[in-house]
Amino acid sequence: MEVVKQTKEYSVVKKRSGRFGVKNKKGKWINGEDKVKVLQAEGLVKVAVAKKVEAPAEEAATEETAE
Repeated sequence: MEVVKQTKEYSVVKKRSGRFGVKNKKGKWINGEDKVKVLQAEGLVKVAVAKKVEAPAEEAATEETAE
């Protein structure tokens, strides 16, 4: 593992697979939203926002009951 960035609060490492890992100052791995926030703050990843998709099945069901 290659250390990418190290601060007082955490260390960011790059794994051989190309993924990033974040450890806190006690050596415990940080996961989930906290990890994403750290990586985003360091400019290492970009987070895409999911588009809202309407369900066409719900529209079809309401049209059939109206008839």
